[in-house]
Amino acid sequence: MTAKRDDRERAPGRGDRRGGGEGSAAIRVRGLEKSFKALPVLRGVDFEVARGGIFALLGSNGAGKTTLVRIMSTLLRADAGTCAIGGFDVAAQAAEVRKSISLTGQFAAVDEVLTGRENLVLIARLRRQSDPGATADALLARFSLGEAGGRRVATYSGGMRRRLDIAMSLIGDPAIVFLDEPTTGLDPQARIEVWQAVRGLAESGTTVLLTTQYLEEAEQLADRIAILHRGRIIADGTLDELKRLLPPAKTEYVEKQPTLEEVFLAIIGDDAEGAGR
Repeated sequence: MTAKRDDRERAPGRGDRRGGGEGSAAIRVRGLEKSFKALPVLRGVDFEVARGGIFALLGSNGAGKTTLVRIMSTLLRADAGTCAIGGFDVAAQAAEVRKSISLTGQFAAVDEVLTGRENLVLIARLRRQSDPGATADALLARFSLGEAGGRRVATYSGGMRRRLDIAMSLIGDPAIVFLDEPTTGLDPQARIEVWQAVRGLAESGTTVLLTTQYLEEAEQLADRIAILHRGRIIADGTLDELKRLLPPAKTEYVEKQPTLEEVFLAIIGDDAEGAGR
């Protein structure tokens, strides 16, 4: 069951680049399928992401989240279906797609030998920014890393490394950022630090697609949530819309709304075994 779409206005994406004929959707996925040998991972995935805001793709381990992100970011070809990013087809127009996206994986891709600022300057130079130093300083300030910018990344906490990693992904001003399980392995405080950074991206107009297996993370961050189970989107809506899929429980005449965890478990049932990777 798919919940009704949210029609609220979104802020325009930063660095907006769009192809023709795709309307206002930042991401449009239709009928995506992917198998690895005899193992089907994606089985006809359909969803759209509006420009601006945070879209969470929620699913258990093995649901197919990372495979889907790899297809959307042009790192993997689908067997069937279409995917358009900013109006550009990921298969036929991969170069255009790559100009408008950034991908942050499950583990921070930072050089521990360098300082935080040196990491940023290096990427800014590779991306041919006109003033790499100014770019680095602005991002350090934006992600509350200014005082730590001169320290080697090896001395950073997990949350600081992840914030630096996200900052590096913003060099070049991408309109769309993919965050693939960005808080995996982080302690609660570090997760909160990353959540604050992700909220900041959306506030600046960047479209964020976040994959997560943490129900609280989706509940805290996302404007819209899609549940991916056994390679299919089985629910898609705002948090309130998903909660309305279950009847409220009543105890002593006090209405209790279901939590996202209760919605998730009720939708996928007792069988949490994923079919993908």
